[in-house]
Amino acid sequence: MSKNLFITEKPSVASQFSQALHENMRRGDGFFEGDSSVITWCVGHLVSMSYPEEYDPALKMWRYDTIPFIPDTYKYQVIDNVKKQFEIVKRLLTRDDISCIYICTDSGREGEYIYRLVDRMAQVPESKPRKRVWIDSQTEEEIARGIREAKDWTEYDNLSDAAYLRAQEDYLMGINFTRALTLKYSKKCAGLLGLERLTVTVGRVMTCVLGIVVRREQEIRNFVKTPFYKVIMKADMGGEEADLLWKVSDGSAYMGSPLLYKDNGFRERAAAEKLISDLEASGNKEAEVTDISRKTEKKNPPLLFNLAELQNVCSKLFKISPADTLNIAQELYEKKLTTYPRTDARVLSTAVCKEINKNIGGLKSYPMLSAEASEVLAHDAWKGIAKTKYCNDKAITDHYAIIPTGQGLGNLGSLSKQSADVYELICRRFLAIFYPAAVYKKTMLTALEGRETFTASYKVLQDEGYMKVFTCSFQNKNEQQEDKPENGDEDNEEQAADESLKKALEALKKGDKLTVGSHEIKEGETAPPKRYTSGSIILTMENAGQFIEDEELRAQIKGSGIGTSATRAEILTKLQTIGYLNLNKKTQIITPTILGEMIYYIVNGSIPALLDAKLTASWEKGLSGVADGSITSADYRDKLGKFVTAKTNEVKGKYNADGLDEVYRHISGYYRKSDSSKKKTDS
Repeated sequence: MSKNLFITEKPSVASQFSQALHENMRRGDGFFEGDSSVITWCVGHLVSMSYPEEYDPALKMWRYDTIPFIPDTYKYQVIDNVKKQFEIVKRLLTRDDISCIYICTDSGREGEYIYRLVDRMAQVPESKPRKRVWIDSQTEEEIARGIREAKDWTEYDNLSDAAYLRAQEDYLMGINFTRALTLKYSKKCAGLLGLERLTVTVGRVMTCVLGIVVRREQEIRNFVKTPFYKVIMKADMGGEEADLLWKVSDGSAYMGSPLLYKDNGFRERAAAEKLISDLEASGNKEAEVTDISRKTEKKNPPLLFNLAELQNVCSKLFKISPADTLNIAQELYEKKLTTYPRTDARVLSTAVCKEINKNIGGLKSYPMLSAEASEVLAHDAWKGIAKTKYCNDKAITDHYAIIPTGQGLGNLGSLSKQSADVYELICRRFLAIFYPAAVYKKTMLTALEGRETFTASYKVLQDEGYMKVFTCSFQNKNEQQEDKPENGDEDNEEQAADESLKKALEALKKGDKLTVGSHEIKEGETAPPKRYTSGSIILTMENAGQFIEDEELRAQIKGSGIGTSATRAEILTKLQTIGYLNLNKKTQIITPTILGEMIYYIVNGSIPALLDAKLTASWEKGLSGVADGSITSADYRDKLGKFVTAKTNEVKGKYNADGLDEVYRHISGYYRKSDSSKKKTDS
């Protein structure tokens, strides 16, 4: 009797498939088997690209005359510690009674690559049919649909080509550039840093990320703070004290003065003191309201989570790394609680929107949000979601946003506190899109004290809308899940109003007099840009276009950031492992090490293109072009070979390490000072 073979990426996924197939399965060594089906798994990668010495033993020695190394045909080998599982999978793939192979590795480029390498190494006969299962969650219904709608694997050949090219690209750049730069610079750099030996490790994506972090550190280091002094009027508003900020105006004695800091402060404290002295010397105890305006603002729920957004928010709220967030998201996926995590989309597909009530209905059994899910269903709020910004088929490539499946709730008890919190976060972000916008009432007023103008702006929440469901049990009520700008705006003087002040604001009208109590100086200084956190660097990698000034080029790489949702956390971890970046686990703030900054200078003086977000993102966009068929593999491979050859030869023939002494002197003092400050703080 012939059987179907299902190959998953992990044992846990194979277990889900064994349940979904509803057969009496027996557990074998590395597989499950039933009357009509066999299920096995790959435990991640079973096959990898061979080292250069497998092509020629002479390539084991790092020498200039062996690079650039660009093979015509690439070699692959089974990874040593998983040879046993590979042999099991190979035996099953080539068994005579296997009539059809269902490829069930993760639905993405890397999952495709994992299986294709195994198929190649196992030498599966071309005559044996293969079908690709593409699913968004591991619920029984989704697995059944994926099997039912599985397409011939040849329909994913372009995606496979892109996967092979991505691996070849990382391989060629890593081997050739790392060897060239190490041969040229390592001895000198190691001596300066007091190391016995040093490998100048570089890569297509990680070197670009290093550059982003180092440049931010340099901006902070070179930033010159500017002090400023603002004048605040304390006034009585209907029996309530209100703060109004001085702002220069046409009638002001300070209009056009060089003493001004912007239009609402002074560069020197003495100037602010002089203004207060003049105001109080006038004997005027009242300020007249010369203008008041009120407007209503609506704030819609944010888009759903993709992996980058989830990693960013988890870094802020829980202080956990992107790698830990990905592990939790994978755990929730494998326990059927949420959909596929490695997605770049923040919207739903039209097809999913038609049946989204099932996901919502399942959450009625989730104690934390049972009432909210019931409320959404009772008001049919889900029915119009397909016509909103939260549904956009064009914004989805492989998978839609991360949302709860409404299933697997029996697994909640097995989650850690952290995993349970992340699940709640995903559920709340999901349910929020079915709630109305939050409504705010903004009141802006201007008052004149003598010749000088004072202003105030108040924001009052009138209708909480989606905020009712949006704030999690572990959050402060004033804490938001949305991203905020990296740098705060010191000019944003918007104030919240309590209940009593709200009433006073509602009664206030033009021409009213405010009793002036006193004046105060608010002192501040401009702030340098903030250091990246593990979450904000992930978002920065996703949105690489922000570093490109040319609008046309920026548009070309839209949607193709640095790395992919599946690899960004791994890249960040590698940069820490090789000692280029430091991660503060308590704050999740990322800083370069002195070694990382030295590597930055080496690359900047030899292959600066590796530090360029434009180039790195364009390679990723090229891979996307191969995947969608708009770029041929041959064209991409030719471009790659020429680039690697040209840059390797440039390093070999043009650059030297003489300038590293000056670079080291330039930056080492800063790091010694930084280390000294840390010790004082710690003590």
